[in-house]
Amino acid sequence: MQIFRGKVIHTNMQKTARVAVTRIVAHPVYKKRYKKVKHYLVHDEIGVKPGEIVRFVASKPFSKLKRWKMLEVVKPDASKVVKTKGAKKDIKKK
Repeated sequence: MQIFRGKVIHTNMQKTARVAVTRIVAHPVYKKRYKKVKHYLVHDEIGVKPGEIVRFVASKPFSKLKRWKMLEVVKPDASKVVKTKGAKKDIKKK
């Protein structure tokens, strides 16, 4: 069973999310490491939002390109975290 972890980048379709999975590979001759990104269309019953980190698993075909099913949200979108009052210290002017 294949389980992947990736970042949701697109959710404009009904019950479908586009998830980007990044992995680091080494060049076969020069051994330099670089990032490869692959996008998957994932069946989404949960209702995820762009920016969230999710886990998904291989499944039966839902459509021509959609063969993955969402398992869970690992980490909510960190860019929309709201700061609370009092988190910033008062700076005294001299």
